[in-house]
Amino acid sequence: MNFIIWLVVGGLIGWVASMIMRTDGQQGIFLNIIVGIVGAMLGGWLISPLVGVPTINQGSLSVGALVVSLLGAVILLAIVNLFRRGTAR
Repeated sequence: MNFIIWLVVGGLIGWVASMIMRTDGQQGIFLNIIVGIVGAMLGGWLISPLVGVPTINQGSLSVGALVVSLLGAVILLAIVNLFRRGTAR
């Protein structure tokens, strides 16, 4: 059951991040899930030690964990856009 919640929340975080970065038209559900989960890992690696809040990948489902995971997903999309288009947005 925890795995299903992880996929759903990861998909929602990836979708919100793609809306923020204006890449939603280029992504499908599967890519949104990947962006959300990998972005949460990136947020856990970069942001979580600075603020002391876990991510969704660490089994926490709090507002702080969702924000850290969302910021990681936005950073991931900015990096992908930087390599694909030459600009972060």
